[in-house]
Amino acid sequence: MKDKIILGLTEDVMVISDSGRQTVHARIDTGATTSSIDANLAAELKLGPIEKTKKVKSANGMKLRPVIRGRVQIGGKTFDGLFTLADRSHMTYRVLIGQDILRQGFLIDPNKDTLLVEEDDE
Repeated sequence: MKDKIILGLTEDVMVISDSGRQTVHARIDTGATTSSIDANLAAELKLGPIEKTKKVKSANGMKLRPVIRGRVQIGGKTFDGLFTLADRSHMTYRVLIGQDILRQGFLIDPNKDTLLVEEDDE
């Protein structure tokens, strides 16, 4: 347990690419199997190429989404992961961190959260 990084329900995450980096406030979602990034943010940072597609279940039903490899820094550690591309422009968080990254040494403490935003669409 001492090697685990404790995260809240939202965290500042740095998205890193060869052409730049940007820090965004991300939603930590233990119910999401795969992480997701806003397609416009991915384009701004020139992330890609698309490696595959994946069926994703959301509040709006099943969708086929492109998947890219990305690099993020969370809690002072840098991780590579797969991210589905989605239009998250209407959502509060441009990045969603799912189980695929959370399994790499994180624990979630809802009391650590500094920004409480209720959303039905995430």
